[in-house]
Amino acid sequence: MSDLSIAGQSGIVRFDVPNNRALYEAYMPFIRNGGLFVGQPHLLDKHFDLGAEVFLLLHLKEQDERVTVAGRVAWVSLPGTQRPPGIGIQFAEPDAMQIQQRIETLLAGQLESDRPTHTL
Repeated sequence: MSDLSIAGQSGIVRFDVPNNRALYEAYMPFIRNGGLFVGQPHLLDKHFDLGAEVFLLLHLKEQDERVTVAGRVAWVSLPGTQRPPGIGIQFAEPDAMQIQQRIETLLAGQLESDRPTHTL
C-alpha cells in the first residue's frame, strides 16, 4: 500500500500528501489550471468516470495544511497499465490559480527536475 491515500465518496476525493517529494510526483503542471494525480493502489470499489466533477480534499502533511479545491477527472489509469493506477484531477476555476501557485511555491526549484513523476 502506498503512503498516499485516496478515499472516494460521492465525488469527494481525500488525498493525503506526506511530503514535498510526493507532491512533486503527483503534480501535473502541464494541464490547463494544473492538477494532481491521485494514486489509488487497489481502486477499491470506487469508480471515477472521465470528466466527472469532484471535490479534492488535499492535506499537505509536511506543512500541516488542508485545502479544498473543485476539479474534474482528466484521466483514469487502471491497474495493469504501465503507470500507477489512479486518477488525474484537473483543478477547476475559480480556485485553480490559487492552489496552483501554492503548489509551485512549495515545489520551487524542483519543477525543472528530471526525476520521474506518476504522470509523465
